[in-house]
Amino acid sequence: MSHTFPRPLSRRRIFGALVIGLAPVWTGAAAAPRRPRVVTLLGDSITAGYGLSSRASLPAQLEAELAAAGAARVRVRGAGVSGDTTADGLARVDFSVQKDTDVCVVALGGNDLLQGRDVGRIRANLDKIVKRLKARGVTVVLAGLEAPPVIGRNYARDFDAIFPAVAKANGVLLARNLLEGVALDSRYNQRDGIHPNAAGVRIVARRLAPVVAKALAAR
Repeated sequence: MSHTFPRPLSRRRIFGALVIGLAPVWTGAAAAPRRPRVVTLLGDSITAGYGLSSRASLPAQLEAELAAAGAARVRVRGAGVSGDTTADGLARVDFSVQKDTDVCVVALGGNDLLQGRDVGRIRANLDKIVKRLKARGVTVVLAGLEAPPVIGRNYARDFDAIFPAVAKANGVLLARNLLEGVALDSRYNQRDGIHPNAAGVRIVARRLAPVVAKALAAR
């Protein structure tokens, strides 16, 4: 009986077999990089950058602060509309906060305050906004505001209490006072005395960034 022995494999054939065997591993290593995380600012004229260049606006300044703090590959998207109240924000939250949003900063209530809107209604609107975002899997940061006492002590007290109450009820992070160190200071506001200037926005962004970074880290 004769036996036929297999021909010895050449180096080229051996190397080719190894390449084929390792191909799936290499393909996985070459996968597309993870997309940037998206932070959306749902707000009014302050988040819209009223009276400022796009570079000096809050979305741009917050993105820069996050990058400086080491939050790499984060894109901050503005979804502010001048004049918006909490009711307006509630009406557009579903389409203004796009599907790729990881964290949404809800920064509304200033125009409600200026118009003396009912405190109970403001709270209900903010609560609904937060609940809708959470139902979509978006991490929420609620930006609070503090009313000046001249608006009426009782109203100011009730208004100030809205934001911590909504944040606590929904288990979301609270940036206690968005305009802390900026409001009513002529150095940091435009001529109208309401909207932050470029220097004021930098302060707002610097104070807001650690809370947003915490929200991003929690995802």
